[in-house]
Amino acid sequence: MLRYSLHRLLIGIGMLLALTLLIFILLQLTPGDPIDAYVDPNVAMSKEAMDALRAQLGLDRPLPVQYLAWLSQAVQGNLGHSLQRFNETVAGLIAARIGPTLLLMGAGLAIAIVIGIASGIVSAVRRNSLPDYSLSVFALLGISSPAFLTALLGLYVFSVRLKWAPSGGMLTPATEFSVADLLHHLILPAVILSIGHAALIMRYMRASMLEVLNQDYVRTARAKGVKEFWVVTKHALRNALLPVVTLIGSTIGLAVGGAIFIESVFNWPGMGLLLVNAVETRDYPVIMGATLVIGACVIVVNILTDLAYAVIDPRIKVA
Repeated sequence: MLRYSLHRLLIGIGMLLALTLLIFILLQLTPGDPIDAYVDPNVAMSKEAMDALRAQLGLDRPLPVQYLAWLSQAVQGNLGHSLQRFNETVAGLIAARIGPTLLLMGAGLAIAIVIGIASGIVSAVRRNSLPDYSLSVFALLGISSPAFLTALLGLYVFSVRLKWAPSGGMLTPATEFSVADLLHHLILPAVILSIGHAALIMRYMRASMLEVLNQDYVRTARAKGVKEFWVVTKHALRNALLPVVTLIGSTIGLAVGGAIFIESVFNWPGMGLLLVNAVETRDYPVIMGATLVIGACVIVVNILTDLAYAVIDPRIKVA
């Protein structure tokens, strides 16, 4: 297990380096000059002053040297300073925003896992019935609906029209913190974030359960008089979960992309909103730092998902 974990970790580090290099190249290809973020457009600067500022920031060096300089500092935990907030470090901004994002993603994925697995089991057990058809329609709508469209629709219906939930933010301004207030703001964006993932998990769970329920050992358990509840939960569910665990691990990356849209629509103060604002203001250090942290989180989750296979199914041996 240790050898396999180290092997997966090395692969993950290589993927993370490739990701940061790709983002660095894409940022260099974007129109404009990074030096513009440091210059007040209302104050004229001579070419000599611009060149001196460029040299001071290291922007006059070749691009490979710039990337290696950033990487050497990032390995030490120094992600630089924000170009728009000169007195704040990138690491400090990320540390302040990662908690709300983890809360939103954790709540959304928890809702998606519970609803997806439960509805997938019901759909498989009640195959070709009204509940099966209804859940299949829900899955089709959930998979085909873009995150930003679902977020805008949910915001309009439940916040603007019905006024059941706040229209944005994480807490009510000028009030003391309370768990009830936090949950009141969290429930709508978390449910909207979970819709697409719940639909995917439901379809995978249904297909996996149908395959397992047709196995000989399941028919043998039924022939022995085992109650249907125990046949489904004890004999079929555990073996049917393996492909679903694979899907859940892979949806973490998709949840990051969905969270960016959700946080933008609901003004949720997380990593997604930070990254969107950084892109709009061309804050390169924040973009690079946020990408590094998000990529590292996704890679770590994928490694943990691989290791979870052996826990769910003892027949699987890692090598």
